[in-house]
Amino acid sequence: MMFSELLAKLPVVNCDGLTFPLRLLGAFRRKSITFADGMTDETTVVYWFQSKTFTIDLRLPDGPVTPLLERQGWVGDTLWDNTVRQLSWTINRSYQPRNQWPEPALLSFMGNCVLEFAPSGAYVEDWRQQSVSGPLLGLRLVSLFNAVTGQTQVMDGGLIIAGHHAAYAQSRLPGVDAKLKEAGDMAKALEKGVVTRDEISSYEVSVAVDDQAITHSTRPERIGQGITYGDFEIAGNGAIILSKVIDGAPCQLRFTIDCYVPDFAFSNTTPTTPDAAAWVEQEKAHLKRNAIIMR
Repeated sequence: MMFSELLAKLPVVNCDGLTFPLRLLGAFRRKSITFADGMTDETTVVYWFQSKTFTIDLRLPDGPVTPLLERQGWVGDTLWDNTVRQLSWTINRSYQPRNQWPEPALLSFMGNCVLEFAPSGAYVEDWRQQSVSGPLLGLRLVSLFNAVTGQTQVMDGGLIIAGHHAAYAQSRLPGVDAKLKEAGDMAKALEKGVVTRDEISSYEVSVAVDDQAITHSTRPERIGQGITYGDFEIAGNGAIILSKVIDGAPCQLRFTIDCYVPDFAFSNTTPTTPDAAAWVEQEKAHLKRNAIIMR
């Protein structure tokens, strides 16, 4: 079945037991990162998609022409430490064979903005919620079955739909990730022939915005293609099976449902006091003369 048909048949899986603030669910674009030395980057393409238990992250400093070895993308389990109000991630397999963002996140909220502070003071990132309302779906990729070889391999990745925005992540095959991890350095692994360019680029993180086809990806050839292409089915055990051709071979990707809320209201505002609200209203001719919603 097509993806639209899948959505019509999926069971509702609410976000009961969510461990972190509800306002973190959705699709976020990074507006800026500011470092301790005062330098600010507002150019790098960065997206963060959040499901109930996992995150998909994409970072491309030069957009679609980002060199092969400089692309970043990952999927990870989301962890929340309520005692110190910190968010962190367990990342087992990512585009880069090392963790380039080791610090947890201290978060502050304002309107549709999430401010992420590094506890060390190294940087602060300004994230903007992209979604307003619509479906919230998280599917976690767990395995791949190759119909030609008959092999089933453990995979990592997922699909997150947040309103009119979507992110898809699919890890490399375990053997390729193992070679990269052992090499420790992607450039050296490529130079020594430990892995090929195609093997490196087989880790995919793609993003589609405003109900469009893929707009940003670690695999530039995927730009313009549908992010949810392939034939979906719901297995008897509740798993979601996606059948599509990968590297010329018919394959089945198996996903588990993390959450599915057909009509979700994403957080775009934060509370304030009645006195503060009255002050803003009184002074809005000055305060909001040039104000717009930034995403």
